[in-house]
Amino acid sequence: MSTRRSLHYAWIVAGVTFLVLLATAGVRSAPGVLIVPLEQEFGWSRATISLAISVNLVLYGLIGPFAAALMGRLGLRKTVLISLVVVTTGVALTTRMTAAWQMIFLWGVVVGGGTGITAMVLAATVVNRWFVERRGLVLGALTASAATGQMVFLPLLAWIVQTLGWRPVSLLVAGASALVIPIVALFLRDQPSDVGLRPYGARLDMEETVPVASNPVDDALSALRDGLRSRDFWLLAGSFFVCGASTNGLVGTHLIPACLDYGIPEVQAAGLLATMGLFDLVGTTASGWLSDRLDNRLLLCWYYGLRGLALVFLPVVLGPASWGLPIFALIYGLDWIATVPPTVRLTADAFGRARAGVMFGWIVAAHQIGAASAALGAGAIRSWTGDYQRAFLTSGALCLITAAFVLQIGRTRTEPVEDVLLDPSPEPALG
Repeated sequence: MSTRRSLHYAWIVAGVTFLVLLATAGVRSAPGVLIVPLEQEFGWSRATISLAISVNLVLYGLIGPFAAALMGRLGLRKTVLISLVVVTTGVALTTRMTAAWQMIFLWGVVVGGGTGITAMVLAATVVNRWFVERRGLVLGALTASAATGQMVFLPLLAWIVQTLGWRPVSLLVAGASALVIPIVALFLRDQPSDVGLRPYGARLDMEETVPVASNPVDDALSALRDGLRSRDFWLLAGSFFVCGASTNGLVGTHLIPACLDYGIPEVQAAGLLATMGLFDLVGTTASGWLSDRLDNRLLLCWYYGLRGLALVFLPVVLGPASWGLPIFALIYGLDWIATVPPTVRLTADAFGRARAGVMFGWIVAAHQIGAASAALGAGAIRSWTGDYQRAFLTSGALCLITAAFVLQIGRTRTEPVEDVLLDPSPEPALG
């Protein structure tokens, strides 16, 4: 079959992956609109609710490296189906919770672990297995699906909370996750040879790599041991720690409650996040395109620098009628997760193809530990001081510092590693 005369199946796989990431993004965006209703109904403190969200974020990251290795053993389809079933069950059961420990277990442990299986490594794995051409562009579009999920779900979820309560929100996102299950079962395939094709854009003389089944726990822990001895690993993981702290953990979790503190209605605040999601769809897709053409260290420097300035700017403009909030949404939205494509490429440069997938999984784990730290820390700061100003300023300062040290990634290597994307299998990937 010609990849030029008809629709290559790689694009169908990419579309299904986009839907999976879109649905899980809806699940992961829900806590932002649930914090205040849960606080009001059960009397739980914001710090307690933030603890459950922190557990979710940590597990979302820590599961990633093992999920990357598991994809090499079970295959993409089985792994994704397991994830969706776990997530759907966990979210649906939250409607029955009456105690704080139940929220920590269901939303933190069950949902966090389930969504972690379809973390950022899923997008990188699909792109590497199915595409030789357009890798950066497709990776940018897939990672932007998290922002698109936010854009699609948040205003609707906020409206449902205001009119029907928080339980229908849980049922809606659980239903959206369940709807994707039959689509994955019918259309997702592990690799091009399953449908008699070669990867999109592959030359005829390229041999397809078949993932070798191995112990995912051993693969993940071995990669971590080697990573801890690498300067580049610490720089990449450290920068992604700050990325998570300044996005998912802080703004993604606490911007809506912060807006409510200033008298901004919940639907309007959700609309602000949705606008940021729209800009991020553009920014992250463009970042994937740029990562194929420019120095990825410079891209990260710009992204973290602009993000830091935006966060320092936020406490000044936060208010119900501030002209500065749209500017914040524009700047922050464009580079919300635009850091992912350059980080993926720098990871592959640093560690090569054979282990880059699992190494990136550990770097994503650092991202989520940062997110969890910020989610818990910002909630505690709000409980102790009555506002989020110190949380925003601290995160902004960390981003500005990170903009400087990302320029040092890869400076100690004398021989460049072939520029590739990621696959969790222990064998070299195509390209």
